[in-house]
Amino acid sequence: MTVIVRDVRAQDAAGFARVRRAALPFMLATAEQCAFDWAHAHPKGHERPLVAVTGDGEVIGTVQQRIAHDAPEPDVGSLNVYVSPAHLHRGAGTLLLHAAEEHLARQGARTLYSWVLDAPENLAWAERRGYAPSRSAYFLRLDLAAAELPPLQDPPAGVELRTAQDFAADPRPLFVLDALTTADEPGDVGTLLDDYAHWRATTWEHPLFDRALTTVAVVDGVPAAFSAAQTDGLGRYNSGMTGTAPAFRGRGLAKLVKNASLHRARAAGCTEAFTGNDTGNGAMLAVNRWFGYEIAAREVRHVRTIG
Repeated sequence: MTVIVRDVRAQDAAGFARVRRAALPFMLATAEQCAFDWAHAHPKGHERPLVAVTGDGEVIGTVQQRIAHDAPEPDVGSLNVYVSPAHLHRGAGTLLLHAAEEHLARQGARTLYSWVLDAPENLAWAERRGYAPSRSAYFLRLDLAAAELPPLQDPPAGVELRTAQDFAADPRPLFVLDALTTADEPGDVGTLLDDYAHWRATTWEHPLFDRALTTVAVVDGVPAAFSAAQTDGLGRYNSGMTGTAPAFRGRGLAKLVKNASLHRARAAGCTEAFTGNDTGNGAMLAVNRWFGYEIAAREVRHVRTIG
Protein backbone atom coordinates (compact mmCIF):
# COMPACT_ATOMS: atom_id res chain seq x y z
CA MET A 1 0.00 0.00 0.00
CA THR A 2 1.27 3.45 -0.94
CA VAL A 3 2.65 5.70 1.81
CA ILE A 4 3.00 9.43 1.19
CA VAL A 5 4.92 11.97 3.31
CA ARG A 6 3.62 15.54 3.31
CA ASP A 7 3.37 18.65 5.47
CA VAL A 8 0.74 18.61 8.18
CA ARG A 9 -2.66 20.16 7.61
CA ALA A 10 -5.02 21.50 10.24
CA GLN A 11 -7.21 18.40 9.99
CA ASP A 12 -4.22 16.17 10.78
CA ALA A 13 -4.03 17.24 14.44
CA ALA A 14 -6.17 14.39 15.78
CA GLY A 15 -4.31 11.78 13.74
CA PHE A 16 -0.94 13.27 14.69
CA ALA A 17 -1.82 13.01 18.40
CA ARG A 18 -3.21 9.51 18.00
CA VAL A 19 0.04 8.24 16.46
CA ARG A 20 2.09 9.90 19.20
CA ARG A 21 0.00 8.27 21.95
CA ALA A 22 0.20 4.85 20.28
CA ALA A 23 3.94 4.98 19.65
CA LEU A 24 4.89 6.72 22.89
CA PRO A 25 2.16 6.16 25.51
CA PHE A 26 4.28 7.74 28.26
CA MET A 27 3.84 11.29 26.94
CA LEU A 28 0.72 13.40 26.69
CA ALA A 29 -0.57 14.26 23.23
CA THR A 30 -3.84 15.90 22.20
CA ALA A 31 -5.15 17.39 18.98
CA GLU A 32 -5.45 20.78 20.65
CA GLN A 33 -1.82 20.62 21.78
CA CYS A 34 -0.58 19.68 18.30
CA ALA A 35 -2.48 22.51 16.63
CA PHE A 36 -1.22 24.96 19.26
CA ASP A 37 2.40 23.86 18.84
CA TRP A 38 2.22 24.22 15.06
CA ALA A 39 0.71 27.69 15.32
CA HIS A 40 3.23 28.94 17.90
CA ALA A 41 6.51 27.50 16.58
CA HIS A 42 9.42 29.91 16.89
CA PRO A 43 10.39 31.21 13.42
CA LYS A 44 14.08 30.64 14.15
CA GLY A 45 13.36 26.97 14.84
CA HIS A 46 12.34 26.31 11.21
CA GLU A 47 9.97 23.63 12.46
CA ARG A 48 8.25 21.59 9.79
CA PRO A 49 6.05 18.79 11.16
CA LEU A 50 5.37 16.07 8.60
CA VAL A 51 2.99 13.14 8.44
CA ALA A 52 3.05 9.82 6.63
CA VAL A 53 -0.37 8.93 5.27
CA THR A 54 -1.86 5.97 3.45
CA GLY A 55 -3.67 6.26 0.17
CA ASP A 56 -6.96 6.84 1.94
CA GLY A 57 -5.50 9.67 4.02
CA GLU A 58 -4.97 7.86 7.35
CA VAL A 59 -2.09 9.32 9.37
CA ILE A 60 0.25 6.46 10.31
CA GLY A 61 3.50 8.28 11.09
CA THR A 62 4.80 11.66 12.24
CA VAL A 63 8.04 13.57 12.57
CA GLN A 64 8.79 16.65 14.61
CA GLN A 65 11.91 18.56 13.65
CA ARG A 66 13.52 21.84 14.56
CA ILE A 67 16.71 23.85 14.62
CA ALA A 68 17.83 24.28 18.23
CA HIS A 69 17.78 28.08 18.07
CA ASP A 70 17.78 28.28 21.88
CA ALA A 71 20.96 26.20 22.25
CA PRO A 72 24.39 27.75 22.87
CA GLU A 73 25.85 25.43 20.22
CA PRO A 74 25.35 26.39 16.54
CA ASP A 75 24.07 24.26 13.65
CA VAL A 76 22.19 21.76 15.84
CA GLY A 77 18.93 20.17 14.78
CA SER A 78 16.62 17.58 16.27
CA LEU A 79 14.06 15.21 14.84
CA ASN A 80 11.85 12.51 16.34
CA VAL A 81 10.09 9.95 14.17
CA TYR A 82 7.05 7.99 15.37
CA VAL A 83 5.07 5.35 13.49
CA SER A 84 1.87 3.73 14.67
CA PRO A 85 2.67 0.19 15.91
CA ALA A 86 -0.08 -1.16 13.65
CA HIS A 87 1.69 0.19 10.56
CA LEU A 88 5.34 -0.71 11.06
CA HIS A 89 7.54 -2.18 8.28
CA ARG A 90 5.89 -0.18 5.51
CA GLY A 91 8.70 2.34 5.02
CA ALA A 92 6.91 5.26 6.67
CA GLY A 93 9.66 5.88 9.23
CA THR A 94 12.43 5.93 6.63
CA LEU A 95 10.51 8.32 4.38
CA LEU A 96 9.85 10.67 7.31
CA LEU A 97 13.48 10.55 8.42
CA HIS A 98 14.88 11.36 4.99
CA ALA A 99 12.45 14.25 4.49
CA ALA A 100 13.32 15.70 7.90
CA GLU A 101 17.07 15.37 7.35
CA GLU A 102 16.84 17.16 4.01
CA HIS A 103 14.84 20.01 5.53
CA LEU A 104 17.21 20.48 8.49
CA ALA A 105 20.26 20.32 6.25
CA ARG A 106 18.81 23.11 4.12
CA GLN A 107 18.43 25.18 7.29
CA GLY A 108 22.11 24.77 8.12
CA ALA A 109 22.04 21.88 10.61
CA ARG A 110 25.21 19.82 10.79
CA THR A 111 24.51 17.81 13.94
CA LEU A 112 21.20 15.96 14.32
CA TYR A 113 19.82 14.48 17.54
CA SER A 114 16.97 11.99 17.79
CA TRP A 115 15.39 9.99 20.62
CA VAL A 116 14.97 6.24 20.00
CA LEU A 117 13.13 3.81 22.27
CA ASP A 118 15.50 1.25 23.77
CA ALA A 119 14.42 -1.85 21.87
CA PRO A 120 16.74 -3.95 19.66
CA GLU A 121 14.75 -3.31 16.49
CA ASN A 122 14.61 0.45 17.06
CA LEU A 123 18.30 0.74 17.92
CA ALA A 124 19.31 -1.28 14.87
CA TRP A 125 17.07 0.89 12.66
CA ALA A 126 18.82 4.04 13.88
CA GLU A 127 22.30 2.52 13.50
CA ARG A 128 21.64 1.50 9.90
CA ARG A 129 20.80 5.11 9.14
CA GLY A 130 24.02 6.51 10.53
CA TYR A 131 22.97 7.45 14.06
CA ALA A 132 25.17 6.65 17.06
CA PRO A 133 23.88 6.27 20.63
CA SER A 134 24.54 9.02 23.13
CA ARG A 135 22.94 9.64 26.53
CA SER A 136 19.76 7.92 27.72
CA ALA A 137 16.64 8.72 29.73
CA TYR A 138 13.81 6.92 31.50
CA PHE A 139 10.07 7.26 31.20
CA LEU A 140 8.55 6.78 34.65
CA ARG A 141 4.95 5.94 35.53
CA LEU A 142 2.97 6.14 38.76
CA ASP A 143 -0.47 4.59 39.30
CA LEU A 144 -1.83 7.71 40.90
CA ALA A 145 -5.18 6.18 41.75
CA ALA A 146 -3.62 3.41 43.85
CA ALA A 147 -0.34 4.98 44.98
CA GLU A 148 0.36 5.66 48.63
CA LEU A 149 1.75 9.14 48.29
CA PRO A 150 3.90 10.53 51.08
CA PRO A 151 1.72 12.56 53.47
CA LEU A 152 1.54 16.27 52.90
CA GLN A 153 3.94 18.25 55.05
CA ASP A 154 3.80 21.80 56.31
CA PRO A 155 6.41 23.97 54.59
CA PRO A 156 9.44 24.98 56.64
CA ALA A 157 9.57 28.42 58.18
CA GLY A 158 9.89 31.10 55.51
CA VAL A 159 8.59 28.82 52.75
CA GLU A 160 5.14 29.21 51.20
CA LEU A 161 3.49 26.88 48.68
CA ARG A 162 1.59 28.54 45.87
CA THR A 163 0.22 27.49 42.49
CA ALA A 164 1.21 28.91 39.14
CA GLN A 165 -2.25 30.44 38.94
CA ASP A 166 -1.27 32.72 41.81
CA PHE A 167 1.20 34.34 39.38
CA ALA A 168 -1.36 34.92 36.63
CA ALA A 169 -1.08 38.70 36.88
CA ASP A 170 2.69 38.56 36.36
CA PRO A 171 4.28 35.18 35.53
CA ARG A 172 7.73 36.66 34.88
CA PRO A 173 9.15 35.39 38.24
CA LEU A 174 8.31 31.86 37.09
CA PHE A 175 10.06 32.49 33.78
CA VAL A 176 13.19 33.53 35.68
CA LEU A 177 13.01 30.38 37.81
CA ASP A 178 12.42 28.18 34.75
CA ALA A 179 15.45 29.73 33.01
CA LEU A 180 17.66 29.14 36.06
CA THR A 181 16.73 25.48 36.43
CA THR A 182 16.76 24.70 32.71
CA ALA A 183 20.26 26.10 32.28
CA ASP A 184 21.91 23.14 34.03
CA GLU A 185 19.44 20.40 33.15
CA PRO A 186 21.29 17.25 31.95
CA GLY A 187 21.27 16.87 28.17
CA ASP A 188 23.32 16.72 24.97
CA VAL A 189 22.24 20.20 23.91
CA GLY A 190 21.94 23.09 26.34
CA THR A 191 18.93 25.39 26.43
CA LEU A 192 19.08 29.12 27.05
CA LEU A 193 15.73 30.67 27.96
CA ASP A 194 15.99 34.39 27.28
CA ASP A 195 12.79 35.23 25.37
CA TYR A 196 10.06 36.00 27.88
CA ALA A 197 7.44 36.83 25.26
CA HIS A 198 7.95 33.49 23.51
CA TRP A 199 7.95 31.62 26.85
CA ARG A 200 4.72 33.27 27.87
CA ALA A 201 3.06 32.48 24.54
CA THR A 202 4.26 28.87 24.24
CA THR A 203 4.75 27.64 27.82
CA TRP A 204 2.50 29.72 30.04
CA GLU A 205 -0.39 29.62 27.56
CA HIS A 206 0.18 26.02 26.43
CA PRO A 207 -3.04 23.95 26.49
CA LEU A 208 -1.44 21.11 28.46
CA PHE A 209 0.03 23.41 31.13
CA ASP A 210 -2.10 23.11 34.27
CA ARG A 211 -1.62 26.24 36.37
CA ALA A 212 -3.83 24.97 39.19
CA LEU A 213 -1.69 21.84 39.70
CA THR A 214 1.70 23.45 39.06
CA THR A 215 3.18 24.08 42.50
CA VAL A 216 5.76 26.70 43.47
CA ALA A 217 7.79 27.03 46.66
CA VAL A 218 8.34 30.68 47.53
CA VAL A 219 11.14 31.45 50.00
CA ASP A 220 10.99 34.87 51.61
CA GLY A 221 8.96 36.12 48.67
CA VAL A 222 11.21 34.64 45.95
CA PRO A 223 10.11 31.66 43.78
CA ALA A 224 12.71 29.01 44.60
CA ALA A 225 11.41 25.67 43.31
CA PHE A 226 8.55 24.43 41.16
CA SER A 227 6.91 21.32 39.78
CA ALA A 228 5.27 22.06 36.43
CA ALA A 229 2.14 20.03 35.76
CA GLN A 230 0.61 19.03 32.45
CA THR A 231 -2.78 17.37 32.07
CA ASP A 232 -4.68 16.15 29.02
CA GLY A 233 -8.26 15.99 30.34
CA LEU A 234 -8.15 12.18 30.08
CA GLY A 235 -6.96 11.53 33.62
CA ARG A 236 -3.27 11.65 32.68
CA TYR A 237 -0.83 13.94 34.49
CA ASN A 238 2.78 14.66 33.56
CA SER A 239 5.52 16.39 35.53
CA GLY A 240 6.87 18.60 32.77
CA MET A 241 9.74 19.87 34.92
CA THR A 242 10.68 19.87 38.59
CA GLY A 243 13.49 22.22 39.42
CA THR A 244 15.10 24.24 42.17
CA ALA A 245 17.13 27.40 41.74
CA PRO A 246 20.80 26.76 42.53
CA ALA A 247 20.78 29.04 45.59
CA PHE A 248 18.01 27.01 47.24
CA ARG A 249 19.09 23.44 46.56
CA GLY A 250 19.65 20.91 49.32
CA ARG A 251 16.57 21.97 51.33
CA GLY A 252 14.12 19.32 50.12
CA LEU A 253 12.05 21.82 48.13
CA ALA A 254 11.79 19.57 45.05
CA LYS A 255 10.09 16.85 47.11
CA LEU A 256 7.87 19.43 48.78
CA VAL A 257 6.48 20.94 45.58
CA LYS A 258 6.17 17.67 43.69
CA ASN A 259 4.32 15.99 46.55
CA ALA A 260 1.87 18.85 46.80
CA SER A 261 1.30 18.79 43.04
CA LEU A 262 0.68 15.02 43.00
CA HIS A 263 -1.83 15.28 45.83
CA ARG A 264 -3.64 18.06 43.99
CA ALA A 265 -3.61 16.03 40.78
CA ARG A 266 -5.22 13.03 42.44
CA ALA A 267 -7.84 15.24 44.08
CA ALA A 268 -8.59 16.68 40.61
CA GLY A 269 -9.29 13.17 39.23
CA CYS A 270 -5.98 12.27 37.60
CA THR A 271 -5.30 8.51 37.68
CA GLU A 272 -1.91 8.17 35.93
CA ALA A 273 1.22 10.22 36.48
CA PHE A 274 4.23 10.30 34.16
CA THR A 275 7.62 11.93 34.25
CA GLY A 276 11.02 11.58 32.61
CA ASN A 277 14.56 11.53 33.94
CA ASP A 278 18.01 11.49 32.44
CA THR A 279 19.52 8.18 33.54
CA GLY A 280 22.44 10.07 35.05
CA ASN A 281 20.26 12.37 37.16
CA GLY A 282 20.49 10.31 40.33
CA ALA A 283 19.03 13.00 42.56
CA MET A 284 15.71 13.26 40.70
CA LEU A 285 15.53 9.49 40.16
CA ALA A 286 15.78 9.07 43.93
CA VAL A 287 13.03 11.65 44.43
CA ASN A 288 10.74 9.87 41.98
CA ARG A 289 11.42 6.45 43.53
CA TRP A 290 10.42 7.99 46.86
CA PHE A 291 7.03 8.82 45.35
CA GLY A 292 6.61 5.30 43.95
CA TYR A 293 7.33 5.94 40.27
CA GLU A 294 8.50 2.89 38.33
CA ILE A 295 10.50 2.76 35.11
CA ALA A 296 8.13 2.25 32.18
CA ALA A 297 10.64 2.48 29.31
CA ARG A 298 14.08 3.74 28.36
CA GLU A 299 15.02 5.83 25.36
CA VAL A 300 18.43 6.57 23.91
CA ARG A 301 19.48 9.87 22.38
CA HIS A 302 21.19 9.30 19.05
CA VAL A 303 23.36 11.69 17.08
CA ARG A 304 24.46 11.98 13.46
CA THR A 305 26.74 14.46 11.72
CA ILE A 306 25.70 15.52 8.22
CA GLY A 307 27.07 17.80 5.53
